[in-house]
Amino acid sequence: MIRTAVIAFIGALAVGSAAAALAVSPWWWLAAALLAAVAGLGTYDLLQKRHSILRNYPVLGHIRFMLESIRPELQQYFIERNFDGRPFDRDVRSLVYQRAKGEEAELAFGTERNVYEEGYEYFEASMRPQPVAAEQPRVRIGGPDCTKPYDMALLNVSAMSFGSLSANAILALNRGAALGGFAHDTGEGGLSEYHLRHGGDLVWEIGTGYFGCRTDDGRFDRDRFAEKAAHDSVKCVSLKLSQGAKPGIGGVLPGEKVTAEIARVREVPQGKTVISPPYHQVFSTPRELVRFIAEMRELSGGKPVGFKLCVGSRREFLAVCKAMIEENTTPDFIIVDGSEGGTGAAPLEFADHLGSPLTEGLTTVHNALVGTGLRDRIKIGASGKVATGADIVKRMVQGADFTNSARAMMFAIGCIQAQSCHTNTCPVGVATQDQRRARALNVDDKSSRVHHFQSGTVKSAQQIIASLGVNSPAELRPAMLRRRVDPVTVQSYADLYEWLTPGQLLIEPPESWAADWKAADPERFSV
Repeated sequence: MIRTAVIAFIGALAVGSAAAALAVSPWWWLAAALLAAVAGLGTYDLLQKRHSILRNYPVLGHIRFMLESIRPELQQYFIERNFDGRPFDRDVRSLVYQRAKGEEAELAFGTERNVYEEGYEYFEASMRPQPVAAEQPRVRIGGPDCTKPYDMALLNVSAMSFGSLSANAILALNRGAALGGFAHDTGEGGLSEYHLRHGGDLVWEIGTGYFGCRTDDGRFDRDRFAEKAAHDSVKCVSLKLSQGAKPGIGGVLPGEKVTAEIARVREVPQGKTVISPPYHQVFSTPRELVRFIAEMRELSGGKPVGFKLCVGSRREFLAVCKAMIEENTTPDFIIVDGSEGGTGAAPLEFADHLGSPLTEGLTTVHNALVGTGLRDRIKIGASGKVATGADIVKRMVQGADFTNSARAMMFAIGCIQAQSCHTNTCPVGVATQDQRRARALNVDDKSSRVHHFQSGTVKSAQQIIASLGVNSPAELRPAMLRRRVDPVTVQSYADLYEWLTPGQLLIEPPESWAADWKAADPERFSV
């Protein structure tokens, strides 16, 4: 309303200046022309639907685009910084923006990366590439105890809650998922009407706060869970043990973002900061965790149920594997969240120093499941800075079956990394509950961008897979990904990491795993 009034006032000044030009002096025509131009531009900004920042900040918002048009200095500076100021992969945000608009990003004059720098990774291209598959590959999620399996896409929307994101952001993500036939993880903030309106496939995440299926005292409500899990749009259920940005502590939603609507969805008091507990109340041992997963699958009517974690102690995860073996039941999937991931606010010390990076987490979970003979029953998802086709292929080489993306999906719906997610003042309406700001995000336009980004990124992954000389993700091997470990030495992932053989931990654990395997106890979590 204020924006419209300001533009109208400038328009009125333009008319007044024109009148002064006719009555007083022709010099007033200069002021009239300038004011009319500003008023016209502001009116256009308010009416256009492609750029949320221009709808919220007419005229002034153009300064951002002017700065980013200066290459390579300023634009490269903005692109190569992530939320905490550390380097991000070159031009990732620019690539996402272009791909979301249905354009394919290309770069002239070759790579600008130092290919002789320690840590540089690349794929081993084949001299005989294969044809690119015409359709997106799918991964069937559902072990022997699952009666309603789900075919997961290679790239899906990672967990971001309603509350952290605006209603329009959730609508855009879900409609994009519906258009592209991929999954949308709800995050732990509950199941809202905005997740259900467009019919996109949902992975309903249940965190330690049990939002949407909690009793008055904050415990897990089995009846309410069963009622909501039965919804046709809910294809899978994910139990969140921990997240990459802040393993060991619960999520936080500032009180200024807890509107009446958010309070109703989460079943919490309005206006008060919501802090999720750091641990679950329904289980306290690995065995109880495995039993609870089985119970959730039964309550959901046989839909796939799994859990998400940022890997910490290998010994603890092996204890869960032992519990699976002894209970003869397994989750249908496990999502590994890397410590480098995270789109929400987190304490700096947690973001920088707790939890395993995605590569270590994936190789740990994959090898533990292979070594215990459980890998063929459980699919592995990977989340944490997945934004490109190369990221997808890399994570599958490291042990994943599918990937989830949060940050890149936020880019696709217009995030400009203003780093104000926790302040409720997001300038593009993505991470705010301020309706005035959120309404600038046009759902139809942004959902189309989500669809284009996912489709283009998976297509890129398929092209990379074909260039490696294989026909499907199932044929990828660790030897296909190589890393420079010093200026003159390159090793493949087959040599960099130890890869267990099926059932090896049950027969004769290798020396590097023997102590953790022996100490792993399904009756307790310990390090």
